[in-house]
Amino acid sequence: MKKQKDDKYFMSSVKVGPKGQIVIPKEAREMFGVEIGDTLVLLADKGKGIAIQRMDMLHPYLKKVFDGEVE
Repeated sequence: MKKQKDDKYFMSSVKVGPKGQIVIPKEAREMFGVEIGDTLVLLADKGKGIAIQRMDMLHPYLKKVFDGEVE
């Protein structure tokens, strides 16, 4: 694991377990305020990769989509 001095960046490798799960390193959870019970949204684009974001940090429109308010 590697963390930059200014606490602005964090880099780590994670392994995918037998159930397809990954563990988000403690430093990254702390950096982004991810707590037990938080809902995370996984966004994927074949060309750009995978991003994981806390549900409460999503754009208001996307929150409505995930909450089923937009058809």
